[in-house]
Amino acid sequence: MRHTRSSKVFATFVFMLMMTGLGVQGQGNSCGLTFFASLIQLIPCRSAVIPFSPIPPSETCCTALKALGQPCLCVLVNGPPISGVDRNMAIQLPEKCSANFEPCN
Repeated sequence: MRHTRSSKVFATFVFMLMMTGLGVQGQGNSCGLTFFASLIQLIPCRSAVIPFSPIPPSETCCTALKALGQPCLCVLVNGPPISGVDRNMAIQLPEKCSANFEPCN
């Protein structure tokens, strides 16, 4: 039940972003993607960043994270709050995925 509820919360959040057309980009970075596009690319990491989740990032998550890159991860981490996402866990993804990313400012 709990997983279903968090999936519904995440889906509702994504829908709200689509409806508002949120296009926040980080300043002074080389991401090249909107906040929303970055968020969509990291959907495979959803289970690894739910608050209090003991689930490690999957190989699919790590591949998506590495493809996204550090600047775009920082756009997400430093952007508006994301319902159902623990930012501290999101910041730990590069280490857990063995991605050599610089820390976000």
